[in-house]
Amino acid sequence: MNPDTLFYIIITILIVDFIFDKILDRLNANHFNDPVPDDLKDVYDNEEYEKSQRYKTTNYKFSTLTSTISIVATLAFFFLDGFDFVDRLARNSSNNEIVIALVFFGIIMFASDILSTPFSYYHTFVIEEKFGFNKTTKKTFFIDKIKGWIMTVILGGGILAIIIWFYKVTGANFWLYAWGLIAVFTIFMNMFYTRLIVPLFNKQTPLEDGSLKNKIEAYASKIGFNINKIFVIDGSKRSTKANAYFSGFGSQKQVTLYDTLINDLEEDEILAVLAHEVGHYKHKHIIFNLIASILLTGITLYILSLFINIPEFSMAIGVSQPSFHAGLIAFGILYTPISELTGLIMNFISRKFEYQADHYAKDTYKAEPLITSLKKLSKNNLSNLTPHPTYVFVHYSHPTLLQRMRKLKA
Repeated sequence: MNPDTLFYIIITILIVDFIFDKILDRLNANHFNDPVPDDLKDVYDNEEYEKSQRYKTTNYKFSTLTSTISIVATLAFFFLDGFDFVDRLARNSSNNEIVIALVFFGIIMFASDILSTPFSYYHTFVIEEKFGFNKTTKKTFFIDKIKGWIMTVILGGGILAIIIWFYKVTGANFWLYAWGLIAVFTIFMNMFYTRLIVPLFNKQTPLEDGSLKNKIEAYASKIGFNINKIFVIDGSKRSTKANAYFSGFGSQKQVTLYDTLINDLEEDEILAVLAHEVGHYKHKHIIFNLIASILLTGITLYILSLFINIPEFSMAIGVSQPSFHAGLIAFGILYTPISELTGLIMNFISRKFEYQADHYAKDTYKAEPLITSLKKLSKNNLSNLTPHPTYVFVHYSHPTLLQRMRKLKA
C-alpha cells in the first residue's frame, strides 16, 4: 500500500477515535443532572450532591481541554515530520539498531511526559485539592515521576531491547520468542508485584491484631480459604479515595486494603468488600484475566510480525529509513480499532465477573454491608450515579452502583 494512503488512514484513525471519545463524554455529561434513582437517594445529601456535580463537570471540562491539546499536538507532530526528526536524532547517537530504537522511544516518551506533567500537576494540586481528595505533597509527586521514569527505562527499555534482538536474530519468528518473554514477565509481575513494585511507592504493613483481623480469619476459616497475607497500604499518602485488591495466586496470593478503606468503612463492610475480592479468586477471575492477557498479547505480536517488515509502515509516519521502531509506531495506531474491540469485550466480561464476585460475597457473608460499603465509597469518591448507558458499555470495567445494588437485592 502507498505510504501516503497509510498516512491518511493513520490520521483518520486518530481523529475518529478522538471524536468518538468526545461524543461519549458529551453524552455522559448530559446525564450529570439526571434525577437520582430512588434506590440511591441516601448516597448524597443536597450539599454533597451539588459538590459531586461540580466535581464531575470540572473533570469533564479539564479532560476535554487536555485531550484536545493532545490530539492537536499529535497531528502537528505527524504533519511536521516529527518522527523523522526524532529518528535522525536517534541515528546520530549510535549505529546499533537496538540503541537507536531505545533512544527513539526514549525521546518520544520523555518529551510526551514532560509536556503532560503540567496538566497532571494541575489536576492533582488544583482540582483534586479543591474537592478534598489530594494528600500528595509536591515532593512525593515529583519523586513518583522520577521513579516512574526509572522503571520505564529499566523494565520497558529492557523488554523492548530483548524483543528487537529477537527480531534481528530470528526474523519473522520473533513474535514467538517475544510472546514467551512477555508471558513469563506477566506471570512474574502478577505473583510478585506487591513485593517488588508497590514498596517503591507505598508502605505496606501486615494488618494489626484486633477485632477486624479476627473477623477476617473467622470468615476465611468458614469458607475454607487460606488468607495468611493481609496487608494495609498507606493510600492516604496520596489521596482520600479508598480501594482494596487481590493479587497473586497460589502461595503468593495477598489481600491489600487501603488505610482509607479501613478508616471509611465499618468492620462488617470491610468484611463484605473482602468477601467480594475472595469471590474473584474463587471464581478464578484472576487466572482468566492473566490467560486472556497473554493470549491477546500473542495474537497482537503475531499480527505485528506479518506487517513489521513492510517498509511502507515506517514511511507512513514520515521516517525515511524503514526500521522496527518506526514500523511499531505505525502498527500501534493502525491496530487501534482491534484493541478498542478487545477492550469492549474485556470490559463486558469484567462487569460479569463483578456480579459473580458480588454474589459470592452475598452467599458467603451478607449483601447489606456490601451495599452500604458501595454507597459509602461512591459518596466519598463523588462518583457519578447517573452515567450514560453507552458510556458505561464502552468505558466501565464495573457495573454501575445502581446495577450492582439491584442484582444484590434481587
